[in-house]
Order: sequence, then structure tokens, then C-alpha cells
Amino acid sequence: MKVNNIQPDALNYQLTIEIAAADYAEPLRKRLNEYRRKADIKGFRRGMAPMNLIQRFYGDQALYDSVNGLVGEALDNFIRENKVRVVGEPMPAEDQPQLSWKAGEDFTFHFDIAQTPEINFEVSKDDKIPYYDINITAAEKKATREQLLQQYGSLQEGTKAGENDYIVADIENEGHKAEGVYISISNVAEEARGAFIGRKAGDKFQMDVNAAFTNETDRAAMLKVDKAQLATLDPMFNFTVVNVKTFVAAEENQETYDKIFGEGVVTTPEQFEEKIAERIRNSHEQEANYRFGADVRKYFQNKANIELPEAFLKRWLLYANEGKFTAEQVEKEFPAFLEDFKWQLVRGYLMQKFNLKVTKDDVLAAARSYVAYQYAMYGMAGVPDNLINSSAENMLQDQNQYRRLEEQCEDNAAIARVREEVSLQTKKISMEKFRELK
Repeated sequence: MKVNNIQPDALNYQLTIEIAAADYAEPLRKRLNEYRRKADIKGFRRGMAPMNLIQRFYGDQALYDSVNGLVGEALDNFIRENKVRVVGEPMPAEDQPQLSWKAGEDFTFHFDIAQTPEINFEVSKDDKIPYYDINITAAEKKATREQLLQQYGSLQEGTKAGENDYIVADIENEGHKAEGVYISISNVAEEARGAFIGRKAGDKFQMDVNAAFTNETDRAAMLKVDKAQLATLDPMFNFTVVNVKTFVAAEENQETYDKIFGEGVVTTPEQFEEKIAERIRNSHEQEANYRFGADVRKYFQNKANIELPEAFLKRWLLYANEGKFTAEQVEKEFPAFLEDFKWQLVRGYLMQKFNLKVTKDDVLAAARSYVAYQYAMYGMAGVPDNLINSSAENMLQDQNQYRRLEEQCEDNAAIARVREEVSLQTKKISMEKFRELK
């Protein structure tokens, strides 16, 4: 067996592997004997079928496995002996000829292999990265206060429907009737919304429900039918307004404080004001930290000055995802892939440089936080720990989800350590100016 290498540049290898008939003769013999030992062929005792029959039934597969076993061994040895930092995986070269796969012939294989560059840079106080301290404004405090009171408000009887109100109506035509239907005016199609705004109890009007409620699932729920029945209904319905419901913000009092923060946590308007500021401050800090992480990524990717075998990577993305993407799609998405891949290399270097580790417990904690956040998004605060833990553990059964959270933990660990090592250039900034940052 011969292995020849041409290295056109520091990141690419062009390998030629020559397998002579003598190289695979013994592995082929052993594979055929193994097939014979296990073969259960009618008319012969197990393991006693003649070799020419085994050759006819299993010869092609045995040859393929024997030769490919030697090719895989040659590739592994080359990568190990030359300490190649393999990117993707070895790929058949574009000029690889078709093989006849006949026993007794010699075989020649051409492979392309690419590697990532060696990364080496220092992280020190000489590295200066901006960190933004976002100002809290009176307007933000006012908006947050209104949002909280609105969030803990309630539906009350109204007189005339506004664009953010609800009407309760009986809906009917000759073929169907639905009583006491709640309709959120904000969910009505914009071009039909005017027919609902300003309505009062007792008003009657006609409306094409297909035009007013374009979402079929919502329309079926409103009419109290299965979605499959929608096509059988006449869409023109008569609406009779039973009453109007308007959403009224909660009053600022002790009962509301207890609902928002827990019993007795806030007892004065001054404490409420401080809690509002704390919420805004936490939100600002999250945004500032996210921006800092993005700036760290950009800064150290530039500092590492990573060159990658781009032509190889494009081919490999098509090869590894055969049939899933077109060359045009790969070309379009490649810049984003390249930036993410460069960060993976930088992050890996930082993890190794600072001896950072991410454990299964770290990933589980990240999963718990994600699950708790999802519950909160649906307005479900105070979910029991056992339910959050169970949901998090189920989530981690999905290997894709596990790896996503593991990478998130690695990001957090690397960026947190960098923050300790570099010089932060703290800059006071308004939220408006912060949003304008490139």
C-alpha cells in the first residue's frame, strides 16, 4: 500500500492511496471465511457451504469492506502521524475515477483533506473591549410601571369597544349559531376592524367571517366547530353584541404589589419605584452583556486572524448534507457559517488556554433556566421545581438540544473568563444610542 501526499498550501492535503491486490488478499480471505462460518445456506450445514458459493453470494461485499478498511486505516495513520487538525472529514477528490470493484485488481483512491490553522494569541489587559452602561430614564420607568399595572389588570364591563377591547357577541346565520363568543378586536383583520370598533351592547351588524378572521384555527374556535367544517359554512354571519369588555389596568395598591412581587415584599410607592428600576437595570444588564459577548467574539476572531480552507468547506457542506442543500444555498449561508465556525475555534482555544470545563450539571442548570423562562413567557410564574427539573431532563434527551445548551455554556464560560482578563472600557449610553450601535 502506498500513500502519497501533495500539500498545495498550509491548510489542504491531496492524498493518493494505492491499494494493490496483494495488500487486501489476506483481509479478503479472512472476511470470506467469516461469512462462510456464519452463512446459513439451504442444503448445507452451517459453516460448511463451499467457498465458491460464498464468493458468489458475498464476494463483492467482502471485497468492498476489505479495501475500504485499508483505506480508512491509511487515512487514520496519515492524520495521526502528521498531526492534522482535521476540519470536516476526508472527502473523495473531485477527480476520483470510477472503480470496477473486481477482485484481483489494484485500486487507487484520491482524497482531499483540510485542516484548521493553529491558533495562538494572548489575552491581557492590553486588550480593550467596550462595555456599555445603559442609562435608566424617567420615560422607561413610566412605561414599565404602566406595563406592570396593565399586565395585572382585569377585564371589566365597557360601554363602547376600542381597538384593544373585546366584544361578546352571538353569531348566527341560517346554517349555524354560536353564542357568547369573545372577540378580541386586535385579532380582527385590519381591513375589517373598523366594523367592530365603537360597537355597544345591542348593536347588530353583518360580517364575512372568512375576511375578518383569516386564521382558520381561530375562526373554527370562535364558531365552535371543527376546522374541517369551515368550508361547509356560509361565511356571512349576523353579529349581535351582548356586551363590551375592556381591559383595565390594576390599581397601584398593596393587593397589586403582592400579586406582582409576592406578599409583603413591596409595601410603599418608593419600594415599588425601586423594584421598577431594578427590573430595568437587570434588563439593561442583559442587553449590555449580550453586546459585550458579541464584541468579544468579533475582537478575538480579528485578533486570531483565522484563515480557513473555504473552497474545501463549501464542498464538504454539500457532501456531508447530500440532498439537503443546493450549492446556491450553501453559497448564500456560507458567510454566517464561516463566522460561527471561526468563533468555535476561538472559543475552543480559550477553553483550553484557561482550562475551562463545562459539566453535565452546567448543561442541566442551563436547561432549567431555559424551561423556567419558557414558562414565564406563558405567564406561568412560580412553577414547582420538580416540574422544571423533569422538563429540563426530558429536554436533554434530545442530543441536538444538549449540544446547543453545551455550546451556550461554553460561550458563557469563555466570555466570563475573558472579561476577567481584559480591560473594560465602560461607556455610559442611552438606550436609544445603544440600539443604534452597529
